[in-house]
Amino acid sequence: MQDVITHIWRTVLRSSLRSTAAGGSVISSVTLLIGSAFAGVYRLWAMFCMPGLRVPFRLKVPFLPSTKEQTLNVIKLLEGRKGHLADLGSGDGRLAFAAPSMGFQCTGFEINSMLLACSRSKAWWRGVPHTDIHFVKQDFWKLSLLQVIVCRFPFPHWPHSCTAGSGLNQVWAYDVHTAREPSRTSSHQSYV
Repeated sequence: MQDVITHIWRTVLRSSLRSTAAGGSVISSVTLLIGSAFAGVYRLWAMFCMPGLRVPFRLKVPFLPSTKEQTLNVIKLLEGRKGHLADLGSGDGRLAFAAPSMGFQCTGFEINSMLLACSRSKAWWRGVPHTDIHFVKQDFWKLSLLQVIVCRFPFPHWPHSCTAGSGLNQVWAYDVHTAREPSRTSSHQSYV
């Protein structure tokens, strides 16, 4: 990278000296120099910083894949439970693919079309039956849920019933009956 920048500097300086000697403008050389500097900075940013920011602005959260330890912590909190599991913000479906092995039917809710396509193609490629895992493009804030297990981003004003792990691998379990009045949630389908 350093050699490329050095080459650009030398080329620009040589051309500016030639154009100045021939009566040309120095402004075009300076413009070229500034443009190439911005292009170099953008290239570095695109290679190292942008992969974490490739989420559309309206989504407001980046894709942070679950670690193996985090998935094991979720499995710990799900022990002894059965039924349906809603993977909110399922991303590439790591937790959703672990759910059938625990006896759950899982619905993965994801708003990012690219991650949704990735999850669906993984399920198709692995031959997972549609009855075990289903991925839906839907905003999970508009769902009615009764029991929730949250990874990485806890609900700040909800009291959690239990927790497992620590740091980035910490997961929290919430019983929505303690966070909301029971009359609003009693008539809706529950996902564990």
